[in-house]
Amino acid sequence: MTRTRAMVWTAACSIALVGTTLAHHGWTGYREEIQKLSGTIEAASYGNPHGSIQLKAADKTWEVVLAPPSRMTTRGLTEEMLKAGTSATVEGYQSKTDEKEMRAERITVAGKTVELR
Repeated sequence: MTRTRAMVWTAACSIALVGTTLAHHGWTGYREEIQKLSGTIEAASYGNPHGSIQLKAADKTWEVVLAPPSRMTTRGLTEEMLKAGTSATVEGYQSKTDEKEMRAERITVAGKTVELR
């Protein structure tokens, strides 16, 4: 491989990595203190890049960021378990910028606790 070709290849790979990094948010936008919320699922998404639920707790409705569907399925959390009207408890970290958003570490539904991270 020529030097020029190697430089072009390196630049292309670097650009691809930066794009991938920017496309997925990091977890630095969340507080360090873990919270525990219980409530009723009002809506759920089991799609990529990660699932989510809207959890109606005593104080407000939270947007709870879950894991990717493949991880949830592997760990035993099915789409059926996240139906509207289901009671759930989540433990996770509140967003620093959106007071109604939480990144869940674990969820308990129907007596089953699933580790998401």
